[in-house]
Amino acid sequence: MADDSTTGIRGVAGTAGSPNDGTGDQMVPAASICHVVHEEQVGELNLSRDNLKRLLASGSFFWIDLPRPREEDFAVLRDVFHFHPLALEDSEHFGQRAKLDDYDDFVFLVVYGAVPDEDRLVEVHCFYSEHFLITVHRDEAPTFTEVRHRYQKRRGPIDDPALLLYRIIDALVDSFFPILADFDDRIDELENQTFLHASDKQLQEIFGMKRLLVGMRKAVTPQRDLFASLMGGGAELPGMTTETERHFRDIYDHLIRISDLIDTYRDLLTSSMDVFLSTVSNRLNVVMKQLAVIATIFLPLTFITGFIGQNFGWLVRYIGGWPAFVVLGIGTEIVAVAILMTFFKRRGWF
Repeated sequence: MADDSTTGIRGVAGTAGSPNDGTGDQMVPAASICHVVHEEQVGELNLSRDNLKRLLASGSFFWIDLPRPREEDFAVLRDVFHFHPLALEDSEHFGQRAKLDDYDDFVFLVVYGAVPDEDRLVEVHCFYSEHFLITVHRDEAPTFTEVRHRYQKRRGPIDDPALLLYRIIDALVDSFFPILADFDDRIDELENQTFLHASDKQLQEIFGMKRLLVGMRKAVTPQRDLFASLMGGGAELPGMTTETERHFRDIYDHLIRISDLIDTYRDLLTSSMDVFLSTVSNRLNVVMKQLAVIATIFLPLTFITGFIGQNFGWLVRYIGGWPAFVVLGIGTEIVAVAILMTFFKRRGWF
């Protein structure tokens, strides 16, 4: 058994990547590189018709993981495995709802996982039967690496295909927990920062987290319903035994917990947004109160200066020197300000 090697099986497919097929100048597209887990090889493999036919002819169960598939790759899968056209059509189009479609000799699953470091979702399409498992995804799925290493160290045939499918789906489902754990800590930080200093940056982060939760909810809720149907007998997987059913029941339990956490964090983010809006509103009220105090102080001052500035005869005759100006002009304004400040202080406006 070769470890992460492409000798043997991959060597046969080398001609698929040659620039010339020997009959002319027509260019032959190079075969895509996939990952294979088989009793004879765990590593990279050229996705060619010859290699896939050789795996099928071996009679042993195998897993092929195909990242970033091309149109030519789906043609290879169609010619070798003779998948139903509807299943291939669904697999070519990503952005689908989590589901399980049962065909004559295989099932087609759409399941979701997450990449915690990048806060994004991973959509995985699975063709599963008692003889093979083929996973197709556009985005990188770091959780698959650990599963492949597990079987690489094991150095033996895959004796329980349903258990392999469980480990893959379980790794995808458990990848949601680190993101949700970060959400818990980040929501607490946002609430503390909001009380200290509410800013637009916090509001944008709240909206971004809510959008991510909405995307996770759209992925997790149908997936939870899928496994509920599987546990209730509404759907079946090839080769499932009583023991593997217990494992899949554990996945269903995890999905329920994830769904509950998503709803909880959505409510907490909504509360955080309410706190943010209340804080901003209270701050605006304080500013408006301060402006009202300033405007109220200047209102009597404007009246006094306007009244004294009128050209009445009495004012012209009796306010003609500095002492009268200080008493009747500046003194009156100071008394008015003192009275207003005393009133505001008693009312608790500042």
